[in-house]
Amino acid sequence: MDITINSTFLPHEDPDASLAFYRDTLGFEVRGDVGKGTMRWITVGPAGQPGTSIVLYPPGADPGVTDEERRTITEMMAKGTYGIIVLATKDLDATFEQLQAGDAEVVQEPTEQPYGIRDCAVRDPAGNMVRINEVR
Repeated sequence: MDITINSTFLPHEDPDASLAFYRDTLGFEVRGDVGKGTMRWITVGPAGQPGTSIVLYPPGADPGVTDEERRTITEMMAKGTYGIIVLATKDLDATFEQLQAGDAEVVQEPTEQPYGIRDCAVRDPAGNMVRINEVR
């Protein structure tokens, strides 16, 4: 089989803040932006990698989600336990400096992990955990 990851979904509460984080702070390309107000689906992805995208979506938009589930999703997003993505970079220190300059909420500065990875962690405006591994 020849399988790749095409897209993943991360929730947002404020599409403009999320767009600014992924476009302006991380430098991702905007590939799509549909909907209005807070009901927007925004597709972004790393420059030069057109086959890999993140879709930022309004988590409560699914008609199958109950009000209680929406409350749970909102609570988990606020704690940073609902959405997570792991990215990779060749220069973690430069990437971390860029994140700090963009006012990202720092969770963990660049650290050598005991399991052999050097990484850092920030939260996006919706509370999603964004971990960044250094590629060696």
